[in-house]
Amino acid sequence: MRERTDIERAIEEHGDTVWRVCVLYFRQSPDAQDAFQETMIKYASFDGSFSDAEHRKAWLIRVATNVCKDMLKAAHRTKSVLDDGTIAAAAASHDESLQPGSASGEVLDAMLALADPPRTPVYLALYEGYSAPEISEMLDAPVNTVYSWISRGRKLLKEALA
Repeated sequence: MRERTDIERAIEEHGDTVWRVCVLYFRQSPDAQDAFQETMIKYASFDGSFSDAEHRKAWLIRVATNVCKDMLKAAHRTKSVLDDGTIAAAAASHDESLQPGSASGEVLDAMLALADPPRTPVYLALYEGYSAPEISEMLDAPVNTVYSWISRGRKLLKEALA
């Protein structure tokens, strides 16, 4: 188990990034919160070491991505039933990020509409500022494939937002 100060420092330095990765996969805040919490629990129980802050950040992004993917594959997500109360509560939300007409909602919808291979590399390139070689290392994919994913993802986003 990691020291409390190490965990707090990781959350302070990289918490926003991990949160944005989780929101990228889950529009609903409770699911993103669960994914964020699970990522931080995995960090707290990880007994390996990191070479620097960027290595820690890359590890947290990768773990958050895997946690979100695992949550999406979970059985309770594939067999959920929406009742009228759930639909009414979502429609009555005053949270601008959840409103379909908001600009941030449109961008988020466009990002969520992307398939996973271009979604994560596009996010890492556009929002986190990573280069294709760095993303290639994080995702364990060839550099040229990452360039293709980013190019394809940008094109799809541009079409969706036009």
